[in-house]
Amino acid sequence: MARQRIHNRRASRGSAGGGASWISYSDMMAALLLIFVLVLTYSLYQYFSMLEAKTRELDEQQQLLNQRTLQLNLAQETLDEKEKTLIIIQADLDTLQDQLTAKEEELNAANLVLIDREEELSELQSVLALKQADLDAATARLEEQQLALTTQARRIDDLIGVRAAMIEDLSTSLSAASLKATVDPNNGDIILDSTVFFDTARATIKEEGQALLDRFIPVYLDVLLRDEYADYLGEIIIEGHTDSSGSYDSNLKLSQDRALQVALYCLNMPSLTRAQKTRLQQILTAKGRSYADLVYDQYGQENAEASRRVEFKFSLKDAEMIEEMDRILSTDRGT
Repeated sequence: MARQRIHNRRASRGSAGGGASWISYSDMMAALLLIFVLVLTYSLYQYFSMLEAKTRELDEQQQLLNQRTLQLNLAQETLDEKEKTLIIIQADLDTLQDQLTAKEEELNAANLVLIDREEELSELQSVLALKQADLDAATARLEEQQLALTTQARRIDDLIGVRAAMIEDLSTSLSAASLKATVDPNNGDIILDSTVFFDTARATIKEEGQALLDRFIPVYLDVLLRDEYADYLGEIIIEGHTDSSGSYDSNLKLSQDRALQVALYCLNMPSLTRAQKTRLQQILTAKGRSYADLVYDQYGQENAEASRRVEFKFSLKDAEMIEEMDRILSTDRGT
């Protein structure tokens, strides 16, 4: 009896365990089936979305093709119409040509000699009229060019005289102020040694340079900003130059910074009048040239000390145009 009870207990335990295993297996299969359904649904959704996009693209391409076909048809119709028009025009031309030929034969038969004479006379009169019109137009152009050349020549003479006077006044005024600055007799450029203004690789003006500018700028502007030069002065340029040591880019920045510092110092000088400062703001330009314009000695070697410089330049209004016109006039005189 004891053995029977033990066997019954084991049998009941085995039945309970088998039922639980079967429930877990069915749940797992249901989950897998659900996942499969979801994946299948998503795949179908993607497929139909792609199908819809492709269908839309095909519809757009079909519409574009239809438009192109319609355009080609319209172009073909236009071409056909033009061909018909050309055929009609050609037929009219042929008819007119036949009529003209018949008329010419009639006229030639009636009075060939007289017609020839009249045609020759008419042609000569037409040619003479054209020649007279060309002569009148050429005469008018020549008068206009002569007037323009006379005006330009007078302007050239004025500018040359003004530049020469400005250069002479600058030289005289700088000498009177005991300033050791050489004025180029050809263009009025003034070169100042940059070592007076700046330390090596620096763009801050030294006290020595400030003192020189305090003496130089008032004299320089007193000449250039005179009333008699107001209608001619176009620009005052401050140029910074370096030697060839270092890269072009670094020297370009250094030369530009130096020219800018000199320009700013000039603009903020307390000795300037309000009118001078206003005028200077209108015409002052600062340029950095890096080592693009080096100075060479008599042996063709770079003069590094002379290359490191600050230049003060001025230009006159329309000077470049006048110089170009002067070169053209010189070339014309030479030919």
